[in-house]
Amino acid sequence: MPSSKRERRSSRVSKLRSRAVVGKLRGEGLKISVVVSQFNQWLTDKLLEGALQALRKTGASQEEVLVVKVPGAFELPQAARSLATSGKWDAVICLGVIIKGETPHFEYLSNAVANGIERAAVETGVPVAFGVLTTETAEQAIARCGIKQGNKGYEAALVAVEMANLGKQLQEL
Repeated sequence: MPSSKRERRSSRVSKLRSRAVVGKLRGEGLKISVVVSQFNQWLTDKLLEGALQALRKTGASQEEVLVVKVPGAFELPQAARSLATSGKWDAVICLGVIIKGETPHFEYLSNAVANGIERAAVETGVPVAFGVLTTETAEQAIARCGIKQGNKGYEAALVAVEMANLGKQLQEL
């Protein structure tokens, strides 16, 4: 018999039955939109390539993927919210690159973009994946665009697929 309060609580918890719900990395049947910034296009094109590669790998149909290009990172949240509220998309992926300069503009822009993308997801209930790089240098951005190592666009696409499927699974509970 458990002697301490902690042991008694642990004993009760171990008797509880639980199940885990995990989103699947299967893109079949999902409608996904990708919003990509044209600013720093030499880098965002690499993020887009990575995202599209990940979507293909998960089985997403090319006909069910829409790429929307916006002028800069600041416009990502507005386009993402418009797509999410349309009811046509299971998930939205936002891709952009913000590289720190010599002024505080970087902090304002990074915060506004991150907060706007978060609000788009929370307010609409549609997964909006964050594939926006906020780096100190161009070299750091290059490293994260798949040119030297992993591709954050690829990772954001996997998050979008997993969250879209998780959302559907949670609706069925």
